[in-house]
Amino acid sequence: MGLMTKMRDNTGAVLWILVVAFGIIFMLQDTNVFDVIGATGNVIGKVNGQDITLEEYNNYVNNQVEAYRQRTGESMPPQALDSERDRVFNELIDDRLREQEMNRLGIEVTDDEVRQMVLGDQPHQIIRTFFGDGQGNVDQAVLRNFIENPDAREDLIRIEDYLRTERRREKLDQLIGATIRVTEQDIIDEHRRQNARVDVRFVSLPYASVPDSAISVTERDLERFYDDHRDEFERKRAYTLSYVKISKAPTASDSSAIIEEIERLKPRFESAEDDSLFLVQNFSERPYTDAYFRRDELDDEIADAVFSNPSEGEVIGPVASGGAIHLVKIIDVAPADEKSVKARHILIRAAEGDDERRQYARDLVASIRDRIQAGEDFAELAQKLSDDPQSAQRGGDLGWFGPGRMVKPFEEAAFSARIGRLVGPVETQFGYHLIEVTDQSSRQVKIADFALNLTPSVATLSRIEENLGDLKFFAEEEGDFRSEADRRDLPVQSVQIEDGQQFIPGIGNSRVLTNFLETADEGELSPVVELNDDFIVARVDRIQEAGYRPFDEVRNELEPRVRLAKKKEVQVSKLEAAQSGDLESTAASVGSSVRVANGLTMANPVVSGLGREPQLVGAAFGLGEGERSGVIEGQNSAYIIEVVSLAEPSAISDTQKSQIRNQLLSQQRNQVQQRWLAALRDQADITDNRRIFLQ
Repeated sequence: MGLMTKMRDNTGAVLWILVVAFGIIFMLQDTNVFDVIGATGNVIGKVNGQDITLEEYNNYVNNQVEAYRQRTGESMPPQALDSERDRVFNELIDDRLREQEMNRLGIEVTDDEVRQMVLGDQPHQIIRTFFGDGQGNVDQAVLRNFIENPDAREDLIRIEDYLRTERRREKLDQLIGATIRVTEQDIIDEHRRQNARVDVRFVSLPYASVPDSAISVTERDLERFYDDHRDEFERKRAYTLSYVKISKAPTASDSSAIIEEIERLKPRFESAEDDSLFLVQNFSERPYTDAYFRRDELDDEIADAVFSNPSEGEVIGPVASGGAIHLVKIIDVAPADEKSVKARHILIRAAEGDDERRQYARDLVASIRDRIQAGEDFAELAQKLSDDPQSAQRGGDLGWFGPGRMVKPFEEAAFSARIGRLVGPVETQFGYHLIEVTDQSSRQVKIADFALNLTPSVATLSRIEENLGDLKFFAEEEGDFRSEADRRDLPVQSVQIEDGQQFIPGIGNSRVLTNFLETADEGELSPVVELNDDFIVARVDRIQEAGYRPFDEVRNELEPRVRLAKKKEVQVSKLEAAQSGDLESTAASVGSSVRVANGLTMANPVVSGLGREPQLVGAAFGLGEGERSGVIEGQNSAYIIEVVSLAEPSAISDTQKSQIRNQLLSQQRNQVQQRWLAALRDQADITDNRRIFLQ
């Protein structure tokens, strides 16, 4: 009842609570909550003449940004914000299309329907959750108090508007879904697809086993293949860009300011009685926890500082680690349930089952041990000889680790060794190791970790953006982007991108940049674009219009494909000529052998050792037990298969039927709705004015 009382007393916040808790922000466009009365704002887009206002769009984007901050405690990264803006605009378009279609179809929701969603026997989930009695039912007294409270009137109207919109959309979905049918046979077929198993014997002739020297590829072959597969060489509009990039890394001055702030707060942290409250009030990036940590469970820099001589109540720092500056208060020091060790090793790899290589690796590790005991340096030998490249470059150092981090034989050897003693050869699945434990710890600590991220200041970001803004201005004035970049000692990089390409090498995802390119001309400069870690300015050097890639450009790509096609013809013909008698005779006549593949399924057409072979698996399920196929052109080989056994699934239960029916209905419903929306988009008159407002 405490929560309900608080809700009654703070009715103005009810809608916000509902929005955050249920993600209704993502659907509020359907309620027109953010519509600007009188359409006095700028129009950022139109759908069949219906406006999408800049105010509505910005409100929706800002709500997504705030929801992200609520979930993560961080600001949304610029490139994620770009994508979110794009998603928001498309959602608003889809909303307008749905609304127009509901109007056309005359879909309405009565007051009684809304009343039933609030007060009926089956109230909406939002009502059951926030006015629940803890037993899965609605506390009618609390709900009535809320409805009758004059101060809650505005919130009640908003909730009713949301429920009305939800019900209207539900009716539309039901209307669309009415075209979907899942028959009994559909369910049985899907059950069989998921659960039937087939075992086969087969003969295969891999295409790759035909030597290149046996295949002749003429110019005419290449031209014919190009003509037959011309559609595969269709290209989209493409751009060649030059761009400069400046990192948003914090400057030395930024880092100094953060360290100064940490130093300023240190006395207060030392005297704080409530460490958890201190972290919250001072916006620590690391939350408070009651957990204890072993040496290996902390960042190395923090662990080095804390475990050197831990003393309860001591505040250590500033310590730089993980892109942040830390102050660490030691709350308690206690014996650890499990110790941690620091070790280094030298690995000589040897595959399991290769006895000769395993013996060689063992002998080599033993000789390395003797060399170290004779005075040679462990780190130098690790760098030269170890087959573990990551640790080798650190002289074999593996850092700190606790139980469960290493394979069992290695862990047992390391945890039983004395500090400074060489242990090995130690055999594991990877080969043989020489191990030296360099330190051990049997303590654990409880800490409060106050951390501030090392981030660039507003002044630093403004300075970078201004620098690139000036570059853009003078490059446009002088007409020489590269010279202006050189004058500022900014290296120019190049990249090619196609229409619709999401990821741009060297840049990443940037909807701002791809939106700019949609209407850009050759020689045009982009706005200053903020990425997650950088700012960039790009110049469109060249635009290549959509069309087909010419033969000369793709010639080198054609030859291996034509060669593979000819190899396929060779192997298929060879197998066709040999298929007589039983499978063993066929295999012998082509110099192959009969192999077995068990437990193949239609849902996952993968053959062990061969990879995906849908043609083979599909053919297998089309045969009966004991039947043999003709020659099958697979992905990598030509095959003849013989079905050994076909295990049909057990009888389907009512529960399985219900599950599969719901699964198929959900799949078809999503497909139909996507196609329906796509068709509405294709027929709609959509205007996108974002480029005017969002430069």
